Amino acid sequence: MDAEEREYGPRECGSCRWWRPILEDARGPIGPCRYGARTGDFPGTAPVCEKYLGRDRSIPAPAPPRETRRAPAARPPAVHRAPLPPLPEEILAMTREEFAQAIRDALREESPDVPLAPKWEGGSILVKPGDPSLQAKELPLDALFHKVVMVRDRLRVLEQKVNAHPKLSDAEKVDMQGYVTKCYGSLTSFNLLFRDERDKFVGDKTG
Repeated sequence: MDAEEREYGPRECGSCRWWRPILEDARGPIGPCRYGARTGDFPGTAPVCEKYLGRDRSIPAPAPPRETRRAPAARPPAVHRAPLPPLPEEILAMTREEFAQAIRDALREESPDVPLAPKWEGGSILVKPGDPSLQAKELPLDALFHKVVMVRDRLRVLEQKVNAHPKLSDAEKVDMQGYVTKCYGSLTSFNLLFRDERDKFVGDKTG
């Protein structure tokens, strides 16, 4: 048994830097391979493949692109396209920041994988009972972060639905919005896990 196996366990997907646990079923934590060597979610006890990378190893830098000379491409024939329809007035009336935010929101819907701060990658949380005779439990930090992001996204959806609800008065919307904001404030402790500032929880800014 080598030093890496003693520290990180047997050479299974669960000890590979590319494997990311996000859910848990009867088999234990399951998740995808970030390298893409395997598709779908599978348990960390799966046997390793040729792309195995220990958790203490750094991700290798990509190889520099090789310069290749290509023959000049033939010019494609001219294509006559119909003119694009005019943009809606609500888009034309947007400020630059509003337009940028709309693009960020659309990209977030297409790619819900919010990045974890690099220093926490591969980390874990140790839940230790007060009774020393009971066994502690180690939880993958990636799995906890995934659940935190799911809570954040569902709070955002709730907030949007409250604001757009046709049967709620303005006073009721403000009251319910206050509860959502307090939820955000209670969850700001998890902000240290987020890599990007725009993904973090924001509580009441007036206090």
